[in-house]
Amino acid sequence: MRPPSPEAQPAGYVPPKVWSPKTSYGGQFATINSPTSGARFEKELPVGKHPLQLYSQGTPNGQKIAIMLEELLAAGHAEAEYDAWLIDIFKGDQFASGFVTVNPNAKIPALVDRSVDPIMPVFESGSILVYLAEKFGAFLPIEGRARVETFNWLMWQMGSAPFVGGGLGHFFAYAPLKIEYAIDRYAMETKRQLHVLDKHLGKHEFLVGDQYTIADMAVWPWYPGSLFGVYNMHEFVAVEQYTHLLRWYEAIAKRPAVARGRVVNRTSGEPGTMLRERHDARDFEALLPAR
Repeated sequence: MRPPSPEAQPAGYVPPKVWSPKTSYGGQFATINSPTSGARFEKELPVGKHPLQLYSQGTPNGQKIAIMLEELLAAGHAEAEYDAWLIDIFKGDQFASGFVTVNPNAKIPALVDRSVDPIMPVFESGSILVYLAEKFGAFLPIEGRARVETFNWLMWQMGSAPFVGGGLGHFFAYAPLKIEYAIDRYAMETKRQLHVLDKHLGKHEFLVGDQYTIADMAVWPWYPGSLFGVYNMHEFVAVEQYTHLLRWYEAIAKRPAVARGRVVNRTSGEPGTMLRERHDARDFEALLPAR
């Protein structure tokens, strides 16, 4: 591999002995990122009429939970009815006191189950998927081997996606400076992960054999969903070469519950692909009348 070109490097940078934040970093998230946690302003979370309250945005991590909830409803679990409130992370809504109370890490998605006493806050998308799967007895196999395999792929996604989103996605799409070394490093790992999935799905219908599980719901919005939608880098990483992955991706995309869940709390996209908030199943009628 050729060495990175000089014009793609921050000129003259030497790491200090002790790091400290700068007054401005530039880029889309310059006013949001901070080295400290906690609420930045006082604002309570809204509460709707349903047992489950989702506070989220239609990012890949947010899509996981809306898809799961829609799949539960489609499977006949009426108690999975939910309100989905938009937490606009680009405007800093995640730093409101009410949201930070539910998730001290100030990241979407977060869920509050108000059907139990005391009410149950749940954060981290993987944890929410497991919580809902166990609560309703759905999309998480009971049999030992299949259950372990589901957790294998769920944890794989939780540990791997930061390389795609926080790594390649950030340096490719958001960073104020195109750093060749950073993009090459994360592109290498992203393609390796795509190859892992493609090889596995060449032998299995879903991630866990012939069973559609929360593992599929977790991986689908990221691989290759985020490469198409969020970061627009599907051509850059040549997604079309992963034919088994695309077969799986397209099959899941045809599921009516997935078509509904993927648009919930979306704030950007083509007409008919954005439902900023969801409080009733009828909210989809104007967007997806034929699905």
